[in-house]
Amino acid sequence: MTILAPQESTLSEEAIVGLAEAALADIARVKASVGRVIFGQESVVEQTVIAILAGGHALLVGVPGLAKTKLVDTLGVAMGLDARRIQFTPDLMPSDIIGTEVMDQEETGRRSFRYVKGPVFAQLLMADEINRASPRTQSALLQAMQEYHVTVAGERYDLPAPFHVLATQNPLEQEGTYPLPEAQLDRFLMQVDVHYPDLASERRILLETGGVEDHAKPVLAAERLREIQTLVRRMPVPESVVDAILTLVRSARPGSGHKEADTHIAWGPGPRASQSLMTCVRARALYEGRLAPSIDDVMALAEPILQHRMALNFAARAEGMSVRDVIASLKRDVG
Repeated sequence: MTILAPQESTLSEEAIVGLAEAALADIARVKASVGRVIFGQESVVEQTVIAILAGGHALLVGVPGLAKTKLVDTLGVAMGLDARRIQFTPDLMPSDIIGTEVMDQEETGRRSFRYVKGPVFAQLLMADEINRASPRTQSALLQAMQEYHVTVAGERYDLPAPFHVLATQNPLEQEGTYPLPEAQLDRFLMQVDVHYPDLASERRILLETGGVEDHAKPVLAAERLREIQTLVRRMPVPESVVDAILTLVRSARPGSGHKEADTHIAWGPGPRASQSLMTCVRARALYEGRLAPSIDDVMALAEPILQHRMALNFAARAEGMSVRDVIASLKRDVG
């Protein structure tokens, strides 16, 4: 089997294996710590942690009351990150996020401006109901997500490292909201769908959260997380996995010759989707306790990485199809 390693990797295979085994133990402790608090959302926890390990941002979509906010708080504690939360509202201004300059007056009468940092200067930021803020405010946050710095009065201020945004959206209420444009959605590494828990998990929620609640324990430090993120990008990837990524992403574009795409897709994912899959399959392998990704990782991550980077045409909507239906069809052909 041919193995493709990223060009920036200068470590030997033995060194990468040693670092990966140490990372496996750390990630297992994170999973155990989060599992003390979050019940019945294993796939949501998995995808969110993978997004962070891959160094990206995630968009969590689900109805209220499914522990989205609790998940972000818990991840912040478990990973040793400085976590903050912004509740997005229509009257929220960009300065409420990135900060603003205030004028100070000294005893001598001299006046000067001082920059007061906003809540975006956090290592893990929860943007709650991001689609309730105006496009101007959304763009301020999304620019920070892309550039990892903000500019105020011509001065550049770098954000903390690591820096991750976990944004939430309510799929039910659309009145008074401002849907994110497609180009801005593409800045999220994943769209994580948060579903209702199953019966056994909801029973456990009732029994274990009615009294004194358990809390996550810090098991990582921010610097250790950065080391694991660097390791993820150095992990070798089998050539068969690379081929599966390319085949899947390219087949999701209209005009590619794939019948499903030509019939139902208005526009499909660009190369950033391929890059996202390439990084996330490595992170998922570590999360699952493996030292190399497989095609199963590609199939498992296809929906959260592709669904917000595709749009259906009128014919698909008329037939009652969803983006998930199209992705499932593409996966069958690739698999």
